[in-house]
Amino acid sequence: MFYKSPTNLFIPRSYNFTELEKDISILTQQYPFLKLNVIGRSVLDQPIYEIIFGNGERRIHWNGSFHANEWITTCVLMKSLEWLCQTVSNGELRFHKEVLTFFHLNTLSIVPMVNPDGVNLVVNGHIEDEGYMNHVNSLNAANDDFTGWKANIRGVDLNNQFPANWEIEKERKIPKTYAPRDYPGDAPLTEPEAIAMSNLAIERNFDLLLALHTQGKEFYWGYDHLEPEISAVYAEFFTKISPFKSVKTIDSHAGYKDWFIQEFRKPGFTLELGKGINPLPLSMFDLIYAETFPILFASLINLNVSKKG
Repeated sequence: MFYKSPTNLFIPRSYNFTELEKDISILTQQYPFLKLNVIGRSVLDQPIYEIIFGNGERRIHWNGSFHANEWITTCVLMKSLEWLCQTVSNGELRFHKEVLTFFHLNTLSIVPMVNPDGVNLVVNGHIEDEGYMNHVNSLNAANDDFTGWKANIRGVDLNNQFPANWEIEKERKIPKTYAPRDYPGDAPLTEPEAIAMSNLAIERNFDLLLALHTQGKEFYWGYDHLEPEISAVYAEFFTKISPFKSVKTIDSHAGYKDWFIQEFRKPGFTLELGKGINPLPLSMFDLIYAETFPILFASLINLNVSKKG
């Protein structure tokens, strides 16, 4: 079932959608136990990929690059996935037995790049579609520097698109129409990327969710007093194994984690990786990965069982 891997695949680099597809192709060929799904398509018809690791009953979800200039989160997820694949495949590696156990206890769903169009714009500085290139140029005040772009290619902030007090965000956000960041759209779930992520959560019924963003080196785990008691247990555990600060709630609505907690009453976390100005530089990648991976790994531990025991 498992195959040994002689080399490391993932090398941190400017990571657009093309680079993601290259790595997905290599990983799925090298590790046939991975499953690959297309859960939807972006505004520009790019596939939104879900990679599945494991075959267990417990369902975990990780995602990255909801925001275009936070694409380093995709790098963290892909390196984490590669480590899991290598470790479960090679009995001589440290933590092999633990990861093999997690493989059979968990089904891990990873959507490494929620916003492929936006990431391409930030990383490449342009997109091929002439009509949308004109559109983003107009929204960006004809500035060819797109490093501040967070939205999808239409100009909607995907992490303000979910029906969890969306009306509050709509009222108070300064952009009232399409913009490089912060515009929540004309209604909840208008954008294909947000619809795909909503449908995924409904279909999979995840037991725990981690959404990776940057920056701040803290994580948020509550929403409107709807989070289950086990969320606090995970939050305390995460702070013990990482330098992240635990923040129960902030004055924010309509995010994916917010909606997940509201709809399913299960633990959801938004992780703000690193500290600095987005996009965080690749020179910070090794530190960001080292700080974040313990939380990702710990999410595979069922603390509900530990708590009951």
